Amino acid sequence: MKVLSVADIRLLFFFGAVILFIINLALPGNSRAELVDRVVAVVNDDVITMSEVNEEGGGFFQKITEQAPAAELSAALGRAREEVLDGLIDKKLIAQEAARQKVAVTEAELDAAFQQMIITNNMSREEFREQLKNMGMTEEVYRNNLRNQILQSKLLNYEVRSKIVITDDMILDYYDTHYTKQVDQGGYYLQQMGFVWKKDPQDPARIDAASKLEARNKAERVHSLVESGQDFATLAKKFSELPSAVDGGNIGTFQKEEMADYMRTAVVALAPGQVSQIVETPDGYQFFKLLSSQEGGIILQAPYEAVKEEIKKTLYEIKLKEEFDSWVKKIKESAYIKKM
Repeated sequence: MKVLSVADIRLLFFFGAVILFIINLALPGNSRAELVDRVVAVVNDDVITMSEVNEEGGGFFQKITEQAPAAELSAALGRAREEVLDGLIDKKLIAQEAARQKVAVTEAELDAAFQQMIITNNMSREEFREQLKNMGMTEEVYRNNLRNQILQSKLLNYEVRSKIVITDDMILDYYDTHYTKQVDQGGYYLQQMGFVWKKDPQDPARIDAASKLEARNKAERVHSLVESGQDFATLAKKFSELPSAVDGGNIGTFQKEEMADYMRTAVVALAPGQVSQIVETPDGYQFFKLLSSQEGGIILQAPYEAVKEEIKKTLYEIKLKEEFDSWVKKIKESAYIKKM
């Protein structure tokens, strides 16, 4: 008697799924639903059904249905289903690899992770369930996704994390690329922080006295934090009321003749690294930090020691994603995957 190989078994399994699918199409609607769900993919010895895709992507599909133009709806839903199916295939592969390595997630671990998510979102269990419902997701689907994330994390510990090494040279290279800047001679490289006051909409020339005092108080409070040694960029992102806040107050290089009078008065006497006094502008109060003056040179946007751990974490996350993607690719290459 011939012994079937793994490839033979998978082939028989695949054709069995196809035959069931054909029989399903031939039956009346109710009978089809009762007999078998539509198989949309075979992943090694497992199948993925259309109902799994619809359950997994329910909220995603609903959002597309509500937002996509009618003429583009069908194509948009098709792309979305393909994206969700690809995600489910990855989950199947991870679950199969976990089973092969005898890695499992206990109900206690799952319950603890679920409870932690509720605590993190500062909600009651009922509120969290309602939030899931609003997203078009059931608690069961969410818990399945959470289980897969825990499995993935455990597998990463075994297969990926141990291979990642972040050296000081890698950190320094990243620092030189992302936290330093070469400034040409002849310019003033500046950071800025500003606090604006309210004006009377009926008379723009008239300034609200209380608002002006409030702006001055804010400027003095944050200025004192900078002088105490706190990071200018971090404070600018948090407190500055100017558009430059999103860039940590960074406004680039100015020539002396390009500056407004109040800016020139504040910065031309500064040495690199110094912070100006608070100056009044037509719209509020500002102060500046000079990063580089006319001699030019290398600008350090943050001290190396202050950002070293942040860079290490960033590099670790980058390498983790690269290693994980490579690991999943290897699993896929040795797997039998058939979309139907």
